[in-house]
Amino acid sequence: MSPSVPLISVKPLTVPAPGREEALRVRVTAPRSGRNLPVIVFSHGNGWSLDGYGPLVDRWAAAGFVVVQPTHPDSRRHAIGWDDPRFAAVWRVRIADLHAVLDHLGSVLADAGLTESADPERVAVVGHSWGAQTAGTLLGARVLDADGMRGEDFSHSGVTAGVLLTPAGTGDTLTDFAAEHLPFMHPDFTTMTAPTLIVAGGRDQSQLSTRGPEWFTDAYHRSPAPKNLLTLTEAEHTLGGIAGEMVAETTDEHPARVAFLGDATSAYLRAVLAHDPAGWDALRRSGAGDSGGGWSITTK
Repeated sequence: MSPSVPLISVKPLTVPAPGREEALRVRVTAPRSGRNLPVIVFSHGNGWSLDGYGPLVDRWAAAGFVVVQPTHPDSRRHAIGWDDPRFAAVWRVRIADLHAVLDHLGSVLADAGLTESADPERVAVVGHSWGAQTAGTLLGARVLDADGMRGEDFSHSGVTAGVLLTPAGTGDTLTDFAAEHLPFMHPDFTTMTAPTLIVAGGRDQSQLSTRGPEWFTDAYHRSPAPKNLLTLTEAEHTLGGIAGEMVAETTDEHPARVAFLGDATSAYLRAVLAHDPAGWDALRRSGAGDSGGGWSITTK
């Protein structure tokens, strides 16, 4: 994959989403040329928007993917904070946003001028942090209620596979703050059957859980095969700065790690979406590496 591949980016495009307080807007990024390009629908972390994650999105697009980025209602530009009465429903709106994008994917691609370039039958969902939980529900994960009962099935038939970047773990070890403000952060991964790559940082210590970095590996350990776990040994929650260069919340700035992550996730998605396993198989056979401070892959 060459990061110098010419790209196009179109924003904002509006996706029909009846009942939503704010219009659902997306950004579409793709290589300037190509055919039968697989599609990534990306769910951002809390506070971000369609304008974030440029280092990662551009890497995916240069690798031959069309990337669609919606702005969820928890974006800072919408000013819906923890204590806003609307916040309790945001997790559901996030899921509905991804469903709306997938249900209108043909129109989104047409509006971006990519009807002849993209393959809407080969789609992955990817998310970071809160976005990883959002994307996980479309892969089959459920949300448990206060009594531990499994909630609705939000999986989507248009999704083939996914990548979850630092997904929240099970909800039995939430901090008091998280239990009060984020009670929906209580996933059940036993129903997440779709092929998925989970990415965790070996130094990712969340303020939302009383557990350590292993909390972010629950999506791998508690879900059925086929799954892969990529652990970036020295990475914290932003995995080296995937949301952007020099952004305030990046505490482990490492451009080489971000580039490696982009290439590794692209290789995985090519394997599951394009039946091109060479790159991913080579990465797995190598066992481990030192890009960005060390990494390892576990498979089941």
